[in-house]
Amino acid sequence: MSSGNSTPLDLVPDPVYQSPVIQMIVNRLMKKGKKTVAYALCYGAMKNIEESTQQDPVQVIEQAIRNVTPNLELKSKRRGGATFQVPVPVSGRRGTALAIRWILTACRKRSGRTMASKLSNEFLDASKNMGAAVRKKEEMAKMAEANRVYSTGRF
Repeated sequence: MSSGNSTPLDLVPDPVYQSPVIQMIVNRLMKKGKKTVAYALCYGAMKNIEESTQQDPVQVIEQAIRNVTPNLELKSKRRGGATFQVPVPVSGRRGTALAIRWILTACRKRSGRTMASKLSNEFLDASKNMGAAVRKKEEMAKMAEANRVYSTGRF
């Protein structure tokens, strides 16, 4: 299985747009190993984005992910029996993964008929710095700012 090194595997870009970000989204969207269903949902959402904005859907999605990617996250650290929420910087890949997870969580909670339309609307909102996923990022930033006293010279 793993050879002991902790380097992440390189993602194979998706077959249509040749974008590793789209592949990450499809992998997170997939339930119970049904990748063809995940591709259909993702590409349906991308078609909706293209029709409504007349822009390249990959660029809209990448902008949405950039807008949702956090700079800091909170890690629980125990010191002397007390648990502190310590803000730590987020690495690039982890930030992208968090952004995708938050966007998909937000679109699953969204009201609407089809998953493809909910997904496209959430990506459009996030690309305009609106929506539930962007609020989640802002909440995280506020909490990190509030717990800044516990960071030991990380800023």
